[in-house]
Amino acid sequence: MKYLFSLFAFVLLFSCTSQNSSVKSPYSTIEYQAGACFGFCPIFKMTINSDRTAVLEAEHYNFSKSTSKDEVSKEREGTFTTTIKEADYKKLVALLNDLNVKSLQDKYGSHNITDLSTAYLRIKFEDGASKNVEDYGKRGSEKLTKIYQFFEALKHNQQWTKVK
Repeated sequence: MKYLFSLFAFVLLFSCTSQNSSVKSPYSTIEYQAGACFGFCPIFKMTINSDRTAVLEAEHYNFSKSTSKDEVSKEREGTFTTTIKEADYKKLVALLNDLNVKSLQDKYGSHNITDLSTAYLRIKFEDGASKNVEDYGKRGSEKLTKIYQFFEALKHNQQWTKVK
């Protein structure tokens, strides 16, 4: 009977640990913000927490097909929430880990050209540290560009629910 109970306890313990396959992230909050340009650049801010809950604050040119300057005078597109799919969150964490966030410069880009969008990447780590990166023109590095493209894709490949 002792062996049967021990086996049952072992199986129960093993099944609990194998079911908890959630991503262990060194990032408590990941925030990406895309600023305006003189064209039709999407303007939004996305905040993703370590539990994969996310908020998207969409201003203009995110979901509409309009390519008119009149879009800016309209109301903002809204605030949306979702839980990022686990596979996508794992991919984001892997991209950030590959980027070596803490070693990034604080600023990238030249302001000699005045019509480009600025990307802001703000990371808060589980250990309490933080890193803020400003990238005028969104061309700081090839790996940063991949991160920006990933955030752009998240707007369209997740199930966002409008809350405002």
